[in-house]
Amino acid sequence: MTTPIASRLLAQKWVGTIPLFDPADSFVVQSPPGDGPGNWAGAPSAIYDHKRQRFCISYRVRRPLTEGRGYETRVAESTDGRSFRDIWIARKDEFDSPSIERSALIITPAGRYRLYVSYVDRSINRWQIDLLEADSPDAFDSSTRCTVLRPGDADSEGVKDPYVLLIGGVYYMYVPYGPRSTVTEGTTEEQRHGTGNVFTTRHIAHPTGLATSLDGVRWAWRGDVLKPGTGWDCQMARLSCVVYQAPVFTAFYDGRTGIGDVYEDRTGVATGFAPDRFEVLTRDAPVLFSPYGTGALRYLDIVPVDDALYCYYELCRPDGAHELRGSIVRLS
Repeated sequence: MTTPIASRLLAQKWVGTIPLFDPADSFVVQSPPGDGPGNWAGAPSAIYDHKRQRFCISYRVRRPLTEGRGYETRVAESTDGRSFRDIWIARKDEFDSPSIERSALIITPAGRYRLYVSYVDRSINRWQIDLLEADSPDAFDSSTRCTVLRPGDADSEGVKDPYVLLIGGVYYMYVPYGPRSTVTEGTTEEQRHGTGNVFTTRHIAHPTGLATSLDGVRWAWRGDVLKPGTGWDCQMARLSCVVYQAPVFTAFYDGRTGIGDVYEDRTGVATGFAPDRFEVLTRDAPVLFSPYGTGALRYLDIVPVDDALYCYYELCRPDGAHELRGSIVRLS
């Protein structure tokens, strides 16, 4: 059976193409905790639960570096994909962490909810990923978490911002990370990890790697799937989401140079015929960016529901703060 997106695009002889949205024509899902740079609401991971007929979205809120960084991870739900209400909140202290970042929200074939949370492990001052599991999206308990990916598992200086898919019975976790092989020679531990975020130091590359699993708990590292380029994305290629439109997998990713644009990433796109091989299409310029402030548009996630694509992302406002926004692309 041909889907609305496939039917419309095939009629134009466009195969596996994902239509984009206009960031200026969007709606606010969640405002940041304050005005001005460093105040963020975003890093979304979204799903649609057909059984409950609810959109669910995981996101984090953050204050400036001097005011606590990423301090909460939340789950919100909605009946229409526009108006969300928070149903679960965890604070960084529950993870004994100075900062918490993007999580990946999924539903297993058994109907269980899983949340893969990235945060800074205070004991080593490096990013790692823990798993929470519950019967419903409002029942996660941070005290039951288990670590599923550590920096050493990827021979790296940190793993963060996971994106998880179940493809043909295999779990795929796309993991932005910092390979030890790319550490700037001669840099010290303090230079790399003194701030608690090696990825903002420019002392390491920031590609996206892949781990796979049969149960979503025990993971095997597979290596790189996206690497930084030489232009606007020369310091980072952080995969944010993957959309499958037969026969093509389309990956959206965040890029930056690391010079004057740290935290102000924009979005590029790559495609492939397999979920572990992508060809970047946007080495010359990003494809999506904010019309305001620094131009930051990052952490895009896309949820196909019926005849529409529900797109959620973190966008820079005119005052420099980042807010969680949404756009709906109608396909028919």
